[in-house]
Amino acid sequence: MSEHEPTLEDPGGYLSGQLLIAMPGIGDPRFERAVVLICAHDEDHAMGLAVNRPLDGLMLSDLLDRLSITPQSSASSALDEPVLLGGPVERERGFVLHTDDYHSENSLSVAPGMALTATREVLERLAHGEGPRRSLMALGYAGWGAGQLEREIRENVWLTCPADEALLFGDDHDHKWSQALAKIGVDPGFLSASAGQA
Repeated sequence: MSEHEPTLEDPGGYLSGQLLIAMPGIGDPRFERAVVLICAHDEDHAMGLAVNRPLDGLMLSDLLDRLSITPQSSASSALDEPVLLGGPVERERGFVLHTDDYHSENSLSVAPGMALTATREVLERLAHGEGPRRSLMALGYAGWGAGQLEREIRENVWLTCPADEALLFGDDHDHKWSQALAKIGVDPGFLSASAGQA
């Protein structure tokens, strides 16, 4: 990632490490009030994880049990977190977004201080209390083809803002959308459900 803030106008300024905030009236219930961290973005594609969509009744401890990973008692607090729906693509595939104090050869740096790992090893580390300081587990991801995300942003489907650890890893999933909007000075009450251009 470059040292300057990424922008759509800068050809090298992709949105990896930025948050997408769904505008009201997005027209797709899978993304209504979604907050999506862009994990990878280049001229050919973009990939992100929704960070505010807990799957009803599925906790990380349940997922570890299904994978026959036995947790140690020292890891109990990390295992009480809900598993999130990262997006509609490959919903059976798991991703752990985490602080970069844990890094394996299979980890992808997303932004300064953040990485993404999609291996069993990171789950085993979490189960043994040896994983990253902060993390979230998501099933599935959101994906865009070449130019699709840029077009959606131009059409005011998404707002963008910098990601921060408190917003990403906080457990107030019901309010992450309004918190992300507040971070860029937007009051959700003033947003219209009909997108357009000024």
